[in-house]
Amino acid sequence: MPGKKASNSVRSLRGKRSRAAGGRFELKVRSELEGMGWIVSKWMNTVDYDRDGKIGKLVPAKRKYNPFFKVLGIGTGFPDFLAFRRVDGGNYEIIAVEVKINGYLDKIERGMCHWLLDNKVFSRILIAKKSKERGKIDYVDFSEKHGLKSNKA
Repeated sequence: MPGKKASNSVRSLRGKRSRAAGGRFELKVRSELEGMGWIVSKWMNTVDYDRDGKIGKLVPAKRKYNPFFKVLGIGTGFPDFLAFRRVDGGNYEIIAVEVKINGYLDKIERGMCHWLLDNKVFSRILIAKKSKERGKIDYVDFSEKHGLKSNKA
C-alpha cells in the first residue's frame, strides 16, 4: 500500500544493513587509497560547534557505546580518514577523505569541511563515493564541487 509506514523491525533491519554496507565501503576506500601509495589513518577528531551554531574548534571525537552489542565504537570523527604521502623534496601532502556511498554531505558536514579548509587543517578534502560503474570509486574534491566560501563573519 502506498503511504504505509514501515514497521520498526523493518526499519531496524534496513539501518543494520546500511551501516554494514557503509563499513564495507569504508574498508574498500581505505584499501584502494593504500594501493595508490597513500598512508591512511582513521581521523579521531571532529569540528565542534559553539552554542550560537558557529563552528568553533577541533576536538577529539566522542566514542559511541552500543549497549545491545556491548561494543564501543571508535573512529566517529569527521572526516573519516587522514591520508598522506611523500611528494618531491621530502615534503608531505596531507588530505582528508570523507566516505559517503551516495556522495552527499549535509549542511553541517559541508560547514565542517569549509572550516577545515579555511583554517588550513587540510590542503584538500576528498569525498569518496560509489561510481555508476560497478566496483569503482569516485573521488570528488570538496573545493571544486562546493567552492571555498568563507564561514567567517
